[in-house]
Amino acid sequence: MIHPTAIIDPSCELANDVRVGAYAIIGPDVRIDSGTEIGPHAVIKGPTRIGKHNRIFQFASVGEDPQDKKYHGEVTYLDIGDRNVIREYVTIHRGTVQDQGITRIGDDNLLMAYTHVAHDCVIGSHVIMANAASLAGHVRVDDYAILGGFSLVHQFCKIGQHSFSAMGSVITRDILPYVMVGGCPTKPHGINTVGLERQGFNPESIRQIRKAYKTVYKSRLKLDEAIQQLDEMTSETPEIQKMVDFLKQTGRSIIR
Repeated sequence: MIHPTAIIDPSCELANDVRVGAYAIIGPDVRIDSGTEIGPHAVIKGPTRIGKHNRIFQFASVGEDPQDKKYHGEVTYLDIGDRNVIREYVTIHRGTVQDQGITRIGDDNLLMAYTHVAHDCVIGSHVIMANAASLAGHVRVDDYAILGGFSLVHQFCKIGQHSFSAMGSVITRDILPYVMVGGCPTKPHGINTVGLERQGFNPESIRQIRKAYKTVYKSRLKLDEAIQQLDEMTSETPEIQKMVDFLKQTGRSIIR
């Protein structure tokens, strides 16, 4: 299961069936659960916990120190869930004490080649980051969001669930759930209809989400007024509650 050229710190906790490829390096304070495969030349640094049935491809760098000048060697963490695919040259950094001290990645995510997850980011589950998409520090990405190739996300931004960013998007404000953004400068372009259909949203729910989108983006209402109208729609379409909650918690304001 472990290639003889791999370098593994004696303090690591590896399940019996973990596979480790040639020349991989696993440092101290790393715990890897069953069914996970570490590719050749991958580097994993702790304190890091990696769950079950993940696949980390060759040359990935997982759990390295944060790229933050305020970081001075404090003990911080990385936590990765189950069934994630982390492709070639992905970089994932641990947290900082200026935040919660931990970077978190949920389950069933696909991080394509050259993607970057900076310190203190929180990624939900079923997220796709296409090639070279990059998150600055303290970014939150909710479930089922998709970041197109070369998307760049500014620090502290929040990416709502089931949202979609087109290739090359420069995201400096929050993206509302279900919304597609793209262009230069990045602008909203309707809702992620195809993604919602693939995830089993029924036609009436999609119609109501589209109506909610128009309320926020097309009605020329102030944001507080739009939130009030969306609140009234939630009794018939519970999915819109996600948009209401997101709008009430947005810190950097939304792309609008």
